[in-house]
Amino acid sequence: METAINRYRVMAIVVGVMLLMVVFVGMPIRYIGDNGTPSAIISPIHGFLYIVYLALAYDLWRKTGWPLKQMALMVSAGLVPFLAFFIERKIVAEARALPARA
Repeated sequence: METAINRYRVMAIVVGVMLLMVVFVGMPIRYIGDNGTPSAIISPIHGFLYIVYLALAYDLWRKTGWPLKQMALMVSAGLVPFLAFFIERKIVAEARALPARA
């Protein structure tokens, strides 16, 4: 299970950073600087990485046996800026606190 936790953790951080880049780099340049190029590059990358994150979040959720509410929390982490970092810490701590499964 530690492998699933580490994969989830890395992708949560990567998706969180990419979302911040979309919001604080891509969008201001697009709307203030009137240049959509950075947003057109960063947004699809974030979208692809978010799909990978969802697959890894599902994998961890399935292995832990958590309720659906926990999966919904994990899914929301990649949609709200800064939330990914808080949710990642919470999920990883809870997953590591679980007893080892056979």
